[in-house]
Amino acid sequence: MVNRTSGSHHMLAHISDPARMVIVPMHGNHDIKAGTLRSILKQAGLTVEQFKELL
Repeated sequence: MVNRTSGSHHMLAHISDPARMVIVPMHGNHDIKAGTLRSILKQAGLTVEQFKELL
């Protein structure tokens, strides 16, 4: 769930625990770089394999 935005970044909160936040850059139709995606997954508490399963 989008908690708030700040410029081109969206702060996403976990539904059951709003204190858990993940910041995701939203820069139009540019791809997210691999390192940035890994950082987002780390903030979300997911491994790359878990993320792939969700796709």
